[in-house]
Amino acid sequence: MRLIFLGAPGSGKGTQAKRLAKKYGCEHISSGDLLRQAIRDRTPLGLKAQHFMNAGELVPDDVVLGMIKEELTKTYRCFIFDGFPRTGAQAEGLDKILDELGMRISMVISLEVSDALIIERLAFRRLCSKCGHEYNLKTRLPKSENICDFCNGELQQRHDDDADIVKNRLLVYHEKTKPIEDFYRSRGLLVEIDGSKNIDDVFDAITKVVDNGK
Repeated sequence: MRLIFLGAPGSGKGTQAKRLAKKYGCEHISSGDLLRQAIRDRTPLGLKAQHFMNAGELVPDDVVLGMIKEELTKTYRCFIFDGFPRTGAQAEGLDKILDELGMRISMVISLEVSDALIIERLAFRRLCSKCGHEYNLKTRLPKSENICDFCNGELQQRHDDDADIVKNRLLVYHEKTKPIEDFYRSRGLLVEIDGSKNIDDVFDAITKVVDNGK
């Protein structure tokens, strides 16, 4: 099973992709997580990507594709892409990489959520600074204020969850990422899921289509 999750920032694709990866024993591959780790490690790639991510812009395709190809050579046979590809060029580049490795995508799941709900979600999103577990100050509060339930790390708001940056991220998404749906729809791979419902209902809807289609 090899899946792609599409959706605007804050649509819940990261949360759902992680849950699905755990359920089916797949590798969860997030281009954003890979880039943020490179930034924390201050690698040449991380320093190059930091400028774009801080402004809510997309990291150049060649940088992301190189990182993805390196990740896929780790002999993953079952994986879930979270937030990748983000441009038409990345989708075409991924096809070439998969062809080289003798792989193909099984299904593409798009989580559909309104911009207004996304802006609200991200305003209240907090991430653990240590383990990365995600909380929401309205819907998924930690047991102790500002402290992670799992590792006692401090909860922080991502820089790019700032309201002005979120609006720019959404503009970029609609301009460059949303059209990718047509790329995969034409191949009969795209499945649209209502991502505005609660987490468990969305997960149930996803598992049903995966079980029927994988």
